[in-house]
Amino acid sequence: MTLARTHCVTLLGVRGHVVEVEVHLGGGDPGVTMVGLPDTALREARDRVRAALVNSGESWPSGQITVSLSPASLPKAGSLFDLAIAGAVLAAAGEVPPDRLEGSVLIAELGLDGRARPVPGVLPAVVSATGQGFGRFVVAHGNADEARLVPDAEVVPVGNLMELCDWLRGGEPPPDPPRAEVPRPREAADGGPDLADVLGQPVARRAVEIAAAGGHNLMMLGSPGTGKSLLAERLPTVLPGLGPAEALEATAIHSVAGMLPAGSPLVTRPPFAAPHHTSSRAAIIGGGSGYPSPGWVSKAHRGVLFVDEAPQFGRGVLDSLREPLERGEVVLARAASTVSFPARFQLVMAANPCPCAKPGALCTCPAGERRRYFSRLSGPLLDRVDLKVELQPVTRAELLADRAFAESSAVVAARVEKARDRAAARLAHTPWATNAEIPGSRLRREFPVEPVALRVLGRAMDQGLISARGVDRALRVAWTLADLAERDRPGEEEVAYAFALWSGRAW
Repeated sequence: MTLARTHCVTLLGVRGHVVEVEVHLGGGDPGVTMVGLPDTALREARDRVRAALVNSGESWPSGQITVSLSPASLPKAGSLFDLAIAGAVLAAAGEVPPDRLEGSVLIAELGLDGRARPVPGVLPAVVSATGQGFGRFVVAHGNADEARLVPDAEVVPVGNLMELCDWLRGGEPPPDPPRAEVPRPREAADGGPDLADVLGQPVARRAVEIAAAGGHNLMMLGSPGTGKSLLAERLPTVLPGLGPAEALEATAIHSVAGMLPAGSPLVTRPPFAAPHHTSSRAAIIGGGSGYPSPGWVSKAHRGVLFVDEAPQFGRGVLDSLREPLERGEVVLARAASTVSFPARFQLVMAANPCPCAKPGALCTCPAGERRRYFSRLSGPLLDRVDLKVELQPVTRAELLADRAFAESSAVVAARVEKARDRAAARLAHTPWATNAEIPGSRLRREFPVEPVALRVLGRAMDQGLISARGVDRALRVAWTLADLAERDRPGEEEVAYAFALWSGRAW
């Protein structure tokens, strides 16, 4: 037999496309020709596969070898094709029977000694191949737990090329690798972050609770040491855990980005991403040369993106957040393809009151310098932030007095969960689950508020203090306040407080 085929998967974003790997053995001078738009890493597979076969005790065929990757028009990248190419070469040379290659997808990188190495992106690859009718997957031991997250997928983990050859020749599947214990999320008793650690900031703590209950974006302004970073880091501790579908979405992105921790293949808690202020637009949004990779907005999908020292970021970088905030995804167009990444996250921004960051009368910054400092935070971006709070320096008396009243993350998370349940019940007939997701037109039409409760927003619009989009965002916050208070609909008090939070006048 001089022709054999098997299958692998190429990834465009977080979507996989099954690729048929065909190998033909011909006469002529020895060599390997690879066709089908392979990238540099994939072209180098011929050298890795040859060394792996020889070092595993198998023979490398003589003559010309042609490797075709179909569909030929689809770009293909990475080292995950190594195992599939090796299996097809062995089958074409008659070294292994092709029976078990039929209907199997092989995904792994090969070392020169024949070891099967894990690769990123196995979860979305298995999900996509399963949807296209494939049910059996041969992966490296390090990817076995990740591949098993997909229901009804038969996973055959191999540690090296010899184990693959034994299995293809009719042997029993290799034994499962030792299952690493999945570390449980850290709780307060384990020394993890807890909202009770932040003392003397009752309004800001309340804003974090509101943000968690409704999925709202948050902006915090205050001098260094007032607790901005502490509050942002503790927002995920009061958010509900991810549901099955959300967990798979987040895990798929982390898998493509190569961020899944060993022994913990499933992301069950809302992710927290905090990029440095020197990050480029490609690092935040995604992209890069060649094949685009997910950025921080996608790594924070279903979680929190914390932009600390926001005015230190480039204005273009911050304004690039506007589209994913509205659409919940990032679309990157390249010459070869267009890639989309999910990016539905909660934005938390923090900033000092001025460049010198000194409190009160100690500040020496001229007014013009302050204006330039905040000019990087554009109005359209701030208009998309539902909650804006200012943190004041905490006195020693406040620190001592607040120790007895600061609530833990567990207490706040219980209220947040109840509020989210109320919102979910109200939105059960819609495609949305939180108040922050509802479009303004549907919010006004399907969830109207009493006219008397809208007087505050009406006066603010007449005075030019709030835009029409700002009104919608304030109403979403008002609904969240009503959910937290277990009321059927927001009244004038909730709407007024929502406007104060939107405008930054909650103090």
